[in-house]
Amino acid sequence: MELYFYYVYSSSSNPLIKVFMKTEQEKNWLNFIKKIQAGENIAFAEQWAKYVEIYSDWDEKNGPPPAWFPGKDNLNNSNITRFMQELGFKNYTDLHQWSVRNRAAFWEKVIAKIGIKFYKTTDKILDLSAGVKNPKWLKGARFNCTDSCFQAPSAQPAIISAKEESKKLTITTYAELEDLVNRIANGLIENGFKQNDAIALYMPMTVECVAAYLAIIRAGCRVVSIADSFSASELKKRLAISNSRGIITVDSYARAGKNIDLYKKVAEAGAPKSIIISSQKNKAALRDGDILWDDLLSQDTDYESIACEADDVINILFSSGTTGEPKAIPWTHLTPIKSAMDGYFHQDIHPGDIVCWPTNIGWMMGPWLIYATFINKGTMALYEGAPVGDGFIDFVQASKVNMLGVIPSIVRAWRSSGILDQDSWQDIKVFSSTGEPSNREDYLWLMSRTRYKAPVIEYLGGTEIGGGHITGTVVQPASPATFSTPALGIDFIFMDEEGRPVKEGEMGELYLMPPAIGLSQKLLNKDHEKEYYANCPLGPDDEILRRHGDHMARLYKGYFKAQGRADDTMNLGGIKVSSLELETAINQHTAVYESAAIAFQPGGEGQEKLVLFIILKNEIEFDLLKGELNSIISKRINPLFKIYDLVIVQSLPRTASNKLMRRTLRKEYQKNNPA
Repeated sequence: MELYFYYVYSSSSNPLIKVFMKTEQEKNWLNFIKKIQAGENIAFAEQWAKYVEIYSDWDEKNGPPPAWFPGKDNLNNSNITRFMQELGFKNYTDLHQWSVRNRAAFWEKVIAKIGIKFYKTTDKILDLSAGVKNPKWLKGARFNCTDSCFQAPSAQPAIISAKEESKKLTITTYAELEDLVNRIANGLIENGFKQNDAIALYMPMTVECVAAYLAIIRAGCRVVSIADSFSASELKKRLAISNSRGIITVDSYARAGKNIDLYKKVAEAGAPKSIIISSQKNKAALRDGDILWDDLLSQDTDYESIACEADDVINILFSSGTTGEPKAIPWTHLTPIKSAMDGYFHQDIHPGDIVCWPTNIGWMMGPWLIYATFINKGTMALYEGAPVGDGFIDFVQASKVNMLGVIPSIVRAWRSSGILDQDSWQDIKVFSSTGEPSNREDYLWLMSRTRYKAPVIEYLGGTEIGGGHITGTVVQPASPATFSTPALGIDFIFMDEEGRPVKEGEMGELYLMPPAIGLSQKLLNKDHEKEYYANCPLGPDDEILRRHGDHMARLYKGYFKAQGRADDTMNLGGIKVSSLELETAINQHTAVYESAAIAFQPGGEGQEKLVLFIILKNEIEFDLLKGELNSIISKRINPLFKIYDLVIVQSLPRTASNKLMRRTLRKEYQKNNPA
């Protein structure tokens, strides 16, 4: 096999980075996509076939087959490259290793690089006197994270927004946004709210939502993030857990042609004092003690942020579970540093970049988007409506979005509807994806929409992390549906069921290696030690490990592939197997678009049986499909595993944060098949 090297050079002509080796197959793929980039229009089916053909005899020990390669601009001007230059690193892997071996030094550099503002600087970046589970970061520092969100030029757009029913773009500058934030903060104090009060946000992600989020924290209070998709009973549960003293909501809003009445659910939940953004201004419809948004807003546009300690709580978020009591996870003034750092290095957000990620304030990506955009002096693009229609496609194009965040189900909807051509989004430099394991073919298609000018940066993390723990960069080749690196400043190890580190080419459970800024250190309503540390194995050098629950494939050459949650397991004939392990194999069948695997006990007891739910990509005779899937499972997983039942479906149930609800499938199947 012939190998090729190339280097990136600085202005002084000294080599900075040995980037990667190119095989003959990679050269062939590069030559193919160069034709597309030059303007040749080739149907995606042909592009996918070419990708499969070129890499048909690819050696997996070279890592996953790349579809995108860093260009000179990525390698010379990315935030990572400039950081490497400053520190004298010529190899990205060395940079990551330095970031986790010298954690205090790394985070000190990050804090200076992204420009966190302080009233009083820290006495010590990292104090480990209480152990790695309970680090003290930025000891003695006094600051308010919202101040770091307003360092861009005052006239620069902070938010570009549009509504589903209109193509009109509305520009809100940094100066205008800060004025609104200060009016809200003053209004909260004037209406009796005090420092450390919890105030819920239960509304779509709008300009007012973003401003209210920042104002609550600026006033020294705590945001309680609640997804607007939750029912009144789920809303009530979260208000009680967080001890919320108030809630900001909207009376109603339109989405995908439907009118959604939120204030009705707020009243049904018996919510505390409510502030309602109303299009109708119908004061007679309000409960006693509730007020309208316009009556909250103070006329005073000056407000001095409340100076806080680093570990003061700013935001209470909830795990996405739909059964039992959700975990209440507090973010502190430290967490935005993690979110902004990830955006700076991994999504490569530069000042003035326009950042869009369809999300909600109730999920961690809503607050993440605020900090990753504003601390990095970017512009947020907010679309008030469903992201799967023509309106959103046009909004991204008109707003000239540079970094677009996605989830796989949205990408799948765009592809299925055929509404996105490969010249619509030529301003996009980076895609980033989170929420669920992605599909190789769908994500090659997504990269093809920019004629392979933009990579997809896979991004996996959690609310308990404040961002990602495994992701990608713009200085490494991107292969569809794979990760290329641990996030900077954080490290992990894969362990098998016997507590041994797994090798390349194997799968295992991912354990985090604390400490890192962003990692939670307490829960409001559960035992943090029990949730994350109890019964965890030790690392190979007796390191303390932290449970996170991801099941991953450790690929070759430092790449990784998500395999779902480690606790989605079943026991088939005495052998434990991950649902995702089965689904990964099943999804390789040409007729299968998506699958879900569950275990079923006939009669509710005895041996577990394998039941598959399948969304078809192509029509196929039922018995033929079942036989071929049994053959795949036998060859790729275990010859003892047999399909008990195969169910063809049109869709699969998911949580509001887009996680596959296997428990729902299991419960429904058990109900319909009691004997």
